[in-house]
Amino acid sequence: MRSQFEWTVLILAVVVLGGAWTLVSRVPPGEANPGHLPPAPQGGHPAPDFSLHTTEGVTITLSALRGRPVMINFWATWCPPCRAEIPHIQDASVRYAGEIVFLGVDSAEPEPIVADFAARYSLTYPLPLDVDGKVSALYQVYALPTTFFVDRAGVIRSIFSGPMTATVLEERLQQVLKD
Repeated sequence: MRSQFEWTVLILAVVVLGGAWTLVSRVPPGEANPGHLPPAPQGGHPAPDFSLHTTEGVTITLSALRGRPVMINFWATWCPPCRAEIPHIQDASVRYAGEIVFLGVDSAEPEPIVADFAARYSLTYPLPLDVDGKVSALYQVYALPTTFFVDRAGVIRSIFSGPMTATVLEERLQQVLKD
């Protein structure tokens, strides 16, 4: 039977070795994709790249936004849960202007309908148009709204399906700012 001193030494050794292992095995902060994972619409994978035109005719390319966190919200004007969360996204886009890029990717609707909706709701963040639904398919969006939170390195950090409350949105934005 071991003495209390031997057990204390053993426990301290395990704690010290465990701490050292944790420090040694950490992913360096600059390494965005430690497993060299392929782009995929899943947490921990690089976000699949896309280029879409906004309601103003500006082309948005996701890879060009690297270096800044991005929130990609897939939505549609006919979707009641989407309309419920849009005021929270608009408010957050104003609060985080210059820190986080907000994209409201409209799913398969014509530009005039989206532009009219944006004017009625005074939306100021970019609304890229996924007219043919290819980007929604690329991101495997099966329900609206669905939101992807992408870190500065272009890696998806979290995905939220369904309407977000202001609290949930704030938590996810804070998380992606830390990554």
